[in-house]
Amino acid sequence: MAESDGQERTEDPTGRRLSQAKEKGQIPRSKEAATAAVLVAGMAGLMLSGRSLGLALLEVFRSSFSLEREAVFDPQLMIEALATHIAQVVWPMLSWFAVVLLAAILGSTLLGGLNFSSQAMMPKLSKLNPMNGIKRMFGVQALVELLKSIAKVTFIGTIAALLLRSNLSHLLNLSVEQLSVGLMDALDLLLWIGLAICCSLLPIVAIDVPFQVWNHTRQLKMTKQEVKDEYKDIEGKPEVKGRIRRMQYEMANRRMMAEVPKADVVVTNPTHYAVALKYDRTKPKGAPVVVAKGVDEVAMKIREIAREHKITQVASPALARAIYHTTKLEQEIPDGLFMAVAQILAYVFQLQAYQAGKGNRPTPLPDELPIPNELRH
Repeated sequence: MAESDGQERTEDPTGRRLSQAKEKGQIPRSKEAATAAVLVAGMAGLMLSGRSLGLALLEVFRSSFSLEREAVFDPQLMIEALATHIAQVVWPMLSWFAVVLLAAILGSTLLGGLNFSSQAMMPKLSKLNPMNGIKRMFGVQALVELLKSIAKVTFIGTIAALLLRSNLSHLLNLSVEQLSVGLMDALDLLLWIGLAICCSLLPIVAIDVPFQVWNHTRQLKMTKQEVKDEYKDIEGKPEVKGRIRRMQYEMANRRMMAEVPKADVVVTNPTHYAVALKYDRTKPKGAPVVVAKGVDEVAMKIREIAREHKITQVASPALARAIYHTTKLEQEIPDGLFMAVAQILAYVFQLQAYQAGKGNRPTPLPDELPIPNELRH
């Protein structure tokens, strides 16, 4: 289907397009499925509850024709008799109605599910336009529906003719049976033939359901430009997205900087990189965790906060780069860096003890810490 700009609807509908269509009441529905469900369930319900319903009706007839003459002219007795007759019939009828009602709901919602759309309930003046009505009557969709109806009538009529032909001898034998036996036999045969004719709708349903799904998708297909426009609407304009990213980056930075005062040591490049590490001494099997990291201006801000809170800073360019490139925030350092970081933490803890007057001055760290080649950057 060509659009005004020459583009064709070649793209499958997006989730948003399907959601909007559902809000408007545009969902795939199969009338054939609903009809077949009601007919099959109705016939099956009659087969299950028909005996109790027939016995109830028979009792109503018997009691109705056995009324005494005085009761016929007594309004009070007639009202009581009517109530009794209704009570005798209502429960078998209600069970059958319940089966049919449940089948009608399931058959209607089997394809498309339950959907309540206020937009679909709103009156549309365009539907009152006679020209639009004529177009619908003589349009392609009307022609398709006409062909479907002819095919259905032909198919079901053929099935009915075959069933009658196969049971012709049984039908002819009914005339020689006793009245009571013949009636029961005829009713039984009628129910089975009716159920078989109703079941002949199932192949039609099997064809119609996939067709309705395909047709619904086809009607909602989009052009490439519509997909692009929708993506822009969802994602927003580039400048807005950029501003959101900047705000998110700033918020993440603020949260990260708030963790720097909790660190045990800051490993620096010493100018371009800075990594803040925290080690929980109550968890001997745990590893140091990166609570903050950054380069250039962010690294400078980390060092500044570390100075303000008197966090020990250790210059180790290779280790700072290795931690920065191999470890994410709030993650433990890799196994290969345990030895190097352990030496730095031991140095820091000894230095803190020395500054507190509880130990000797620690031995300076070696110029080269043990860093595996695969973790060097």
